[in-house]
Amino acid sequence: MAIACELVQVAPSLLIWQTYDPALKADLFSTAITTRNGSFLVDPIPLAHAALAQLFNAGSVSALTPSAAMALAACAIALWAAGVLPCATTCQVWNGVRASADFADRFSVPIFAHAETFPGQAFSGTKVGDGGKICDELTVIGIEGAAAGEIVLHSATNGGTLITGDALINFEPYGFTFLPHKYCSNEKEMRRSLRKLLSRKAERMLFAHGSPILFRAGERLQQLLDADL
Repeated sequence: MAIACELVQVAPSLLIWQTYDPALKADLFSTAITTRNGSFLVDPIPLAHAALAQLFNAGSVSALTPSAAMALAACAIALWAAGVLPCATTCQVWNGVRASADFADRFSVPIFAHAETFPGQAFSGTKVGDGGKICDELTVIGIEGAAAGEIVLHSATNGGTLITGDALINFEPYGFTFLPHKYCSNEKEMRRSLRKLLSRKAERMLFAHGSPILFRAGERLQQLLDADL
């Protein structure tokens, strides 16, 4: 698994990091969002030691909420268990099948996930669905027709933020657009479902695959969906 080496603060309560995974032939992006209830990592990929220490020490992040993508972020859990991190709400957000359930079992870390994220597998975490809450500031929006268990998280603070999984992408040569057809369970249903996001105020949007949109994201989404009519 590729490891990211650098954190970038894109807003007062938002950090991102990214890396290219040659095995997946894709750029992977992760988000840390700070709320009054603590900080949450969404679609996290492993971080190099120095960047992980920076994440712990960042003034905008009150606690780490690791949900370890695919294999590795064990060092984060080990530090938390050792008391290095401040005591705060510790949760996980799994957005799509990009992490290992074995990791959560090993370190007894609570997980929030859509029920369809683990098809055919036992899931001991907290199941969330459309309209549910991860915490007071993070609302779950279920997206049907994309990958199984696809969700988007919305925070209304600071002008509004949408944190998407795979249903929307923003990288070259495609630009800001929909998940390609071959990865969708039902492309038409996904595009209809994405219209639910238009009811949410969103100055910015972050992605699992692609650079964030930091200004007028809601308008950009409206334009994309209207062009699809």
